[in-house]
Amino acid sequence: MKVNVWNTIQQLSRERGVDTKVIVAAIEESLRVASQKYFSHGEEIHIDFKPAKGNLRVYSVKTAVQSPKHPGTEILLEEAQKIDSKAALGDSIELDLPSEDLGRIAAQAAKQVIFQKVRDAEQERIYNQFAPRMGEIVTGVLRRIESNRNMILEVNKTDMLFPDREKLVTDDFRRGDRVKAVIIQVQKDSKGGPQVIVSRTDTRFLAKLLGLEIPEIADGNIVIRHIVRQPGDRTKVAVVSREKDIDPVGACIGVKGHRILAISKELGGEKIDVIEWSENPLAFAKAALSPARVGNVFYLDKQARRLQARVSKDQLSLAIGKRGINVRLASRLVGWKIEIKSD
Repeated sequence: MKVNVWNTIQQLSRERGVDTKVIVAAIEESLRVASQKYFSHGEEIHIDFKPAKGNLRVYSVKTAVQSPKHPGTEILLEEAQKIDSKAALGDSIELDLPSEDLGRIAAQAAKQVIFQKVRDAEQERIYNQFAPRMGEIVTGVLRRIESNRNMILEVNKTDMLFPDREKLVTDDFRRGDRVKAVIIQVQKDSKGGPQVIVSRTDTRFLAKLLGLEIPEIADGNIVIRHIVRQPGDRTKVAVVSREKDIDPVGACIGVKGHRILAISKELGGEKIDVIEWSENPLAFAKAALSPARVGNVFYLDKQARRLQARVSKDQLSLAIGKRGINVRLASRLVGWKIEIKSD
């Protein structure tokens, strides 16, 4: 049977980024499944499909016998001779799927199973492409906003899911906007939707932004030891220098704060405190309570990992922060419970 599907296969390959061999294999498999309704005795189905030449043939092979006992592999000699007048006992006879059935089955296959097979291959391609890029920043165009407020970004012709929960409170994106986010998850067995999930609230997003803006972090001379975030509000970053002549805090902030301000602007004004990491919990906690000026820090209970910081009255509200966020983030950064006490 002649079929004209090669141009369609090539177009589908270009649009979906799937190899033509995968599509051809999908068509063959769908034909094999659909043909089982015609070859209903468990016959072995053979597919001869050469789409570039337009040739398509579906058939099974049976042995001519006097008294068939296995209809899936044997055929009555008289029936075999209707197909091939020269057929004799023991000959192999090829039984073709009738062209009218073949045409109908081929059309069904194109509409149903092919699409699923191609979609599966596309999902596999997306997974293989983006799974190694976990934690990488991508920039996409916001294509649509779902009824549940989740957003769909298009990145290099691939849809990515940008959940509403991964959006900063200050983010106000509209369709067509370019959005920068970090890949946090790649799902291999996603059903009917994007496999790649991105975020702007994840700490990896801020870490990557720091690496992009600050060369000393990118080249490894400054190392980020820890990040704690209240997304859209405040972040504390602990850094340490591998070079004695590099001030880790000053390098991250930049001249007149231009480096850290550029990152804060991308995050909708989120305040970013850069702190030099220290092995000494007292010194580290004192620095972590920035921007408050802290007098002294004392151990309250080493076993329970509790500290107390003394601040002047004019620094008390700054040390605690709005809704307690400053002291809470400082405690998370240091790994000790910090209590604030006014002198």
